[in-house]
Amino acid sequence: MIMRPGQQLLLPANRAFIWASLVVALVINMLGNIGLWGRDAWVPDLLAVTLVFWCVHQPLRIGVGVAFTFGLLMDVHQGALLGQHALAYTVMGFFAVAMHRRLLWFAVPTQAVQVFPLLLAAQLLVLVVRMASGGTFPGWSFFLAPVIETLLWPLVSVVLLAPQRRAPDPDENRPL
Repeated sequence: MIMRPGQQLLLPANRAFIWASLVVALVINMLGNIGLWGRDAWVPDLLAVTLVFWCVHQPLRIGVGVAFTFGLLMDVHQGALLGQHALAYTVMGFFAVAMHRRLLWFAVPTQAVQVFPLLLAAQLLVLVVRMASGGTFPGWSFFLAPVIETLLWPLVSVVLLAPQRRAPDPDENRPL
């Protein structure tokens, strides 16, 4: 694999860490829905950000099927129309996997700009399905969520790549 200049060589991702991060993001979403904000439209979907991250960084392990499953879990938890989040997460996961090679060539802030359309499209799909099933428009603050999720991308990247950045066996005589 050709790497950009200055890019750090990462350790392989631990499967348990990947799944734990997805479950933690799901739990945070669930707690956010019953917590202080309730189901406010502007609250970011951390599960969507985490799914996009792992679809980009580990497309062979986390893909469309995992995104669909977590989407169904979110639908069941929210009592929403079954398939609304599943459809949005599946489409988002598909496009994240499709663009993962190109996306990894860019620095993290530039990745955030390129991930924004994915997050916005997922939000729009949820809105379209909700409106088609007779729901009401949640207000313009609904479109603030993808902006907040995009701003969280650098933080999520640092946190989720942290276990891969450590040296497996640090040695003063080896440059890697």
